[in-house]
Amino acid sequence: MDDIDAWVWWLIGAVGLGIPLVVTAMPEFGMLAVGAVAGAVTAGLGGGVVLQVVVFATVSVALIAVVRPVATRHRSQRPQLATGIDALKGKQAVVLERVDGSGGRIKLAGEVWSARALDTGRAYEVGEEVDVVEIEGATAIVM
Repeated sequence: MDDIDAWVWWLIGAVGLGIPLVVTAMPEFGMLAVGAVAGAVTAGLGGGVVLQVVVFATVSVALIAVVRPVATRHRSQRPQLATGIDALKGKQAVVLERVDGSGGRIKLAGEVWSARALDTGRAYEVGEEVDVVEIEGATAIVM
């Protein structure tokens, strides 16, 4: 055991912390693994055991304190790129067949859609531009 340098033990520790990172997907293990690599670099440069432990602790705590809140904030945000029917909400369409409370047809994003007026008392004539408020199944609700 005395024949193995301290930096090797730190790298073994980093690998040991990397395994639960992969298995559990908890990023904190990755941050501790980076701290262990920093401890290995310190040992490789000739730093004493106390300095190695201090570097490990400092790097690990700093990463957890800085990276974790940023990751939590990104995880809680909705994706900025809307896809599917969410991307169609708020778009403008052109009326192809009269649209009222009972139905009609519009051209939306290059496709012909069934449409219904949000206000059942309102009708939109051919050629008018309407705004898509909601998509219900295969029907666009417009105003």
